[in-house]
Amino acid sequence: MRMVIGVDWSDEAFAAVQQALLLYRPTEVTLVHGIDLGIFEYPALAQVGGLQGYEGFRYAVTAAGEALLERTAMTVYAACPSVKQVNETGNPARLILDAAHETKADVVVVGARGRSRLAEAVLGSVSHRVLMNSPCTTLVARGGSRPIKRVLVAVEGKEDAGRIVQWLKDHPFKDAVELCILSVVVPLGVDDPYLAAQWETWSAIAKTNAEDLVKGVAASLLIPAYTVRTRVATGNAAAVIAAEAEGMDLIVASSHGRHGLDRFLMGSVSHSIVHRTSGPVLIVH
Repeated sequence: MRMVIGVDWSDEAFAAVQQALLLYRPTEVTLVHGIDLGIFEYPALAQVGGLQGYEGFRYAVTAAGEALLERTAMTVYAACPSVKQVNETGNPARLILDAAHETKADVVVVGARGRSRLAEAVLGSVSHRVLMNSPCTTLVARGGSRPIKRVLVAVEGKEDAGRIVQWLKDHPFKDAVELCILSVVVPLGVDDPYLAAQWETWSAIAKTNAEDLVKGVAASLLIPAYTVRTRVATGNAAAVIAAEAEGMDLIVASSHGRHGLDRFLMGSVSHSIVHRTSGPVLIVH
């Protein structure tokens, strides 16, 4: 497994590294550290603005990045002998995404702070931008790292379920885990009493389809690495998944292949899950 991990001096970044190594046995890890220098990124503008100490400042942040990467690499070497380091000035999210493309990464790992979805969209966030534009599966680590024993796998339809099943087969976790395959039936909210009977019929069909879906996923994952059970619930998808995730160590969901603005505007359930939970979330691409 080729893994790209974004790192900085935050507790969330260190926890993300540890969480990734608890989840998988990577064959190659690329650690990416980037600092956006703003006006300092352009020496000519810095000089015009009368800003002093450009060279000293740039050297200091570069040296600090090298020290951070060396420290982080020492942690990674125990799990993976092949560790590359990227230490550049520029937008951190863009550097992480570029590394993911260049290395043909299987998974990108980022730590997330506690901003709301709106705050991240307005103010910007490395984890937000990486999740919105990642070319591959993304692990968003929240809180401290933890051993992974119980995993909630949220599926919406056959397409995303197939994508998740393929990922879980191709990239089994480091240790055996218990999987709970969950599908949420979203109610239509019918107010017209004349439509109530049709709603009940539709709801029954939707629940039957959801039951078939989770049973099919469970049957596909009956391998030694996994113990599998299923569940179907009704309600707002993101809210139900967040509630069901209580007591779980990891949530697995799918991005449906959307990117950037399209993913944000379409109200991705997977993106909402990241903002509703306090633990790690694996978004399968």
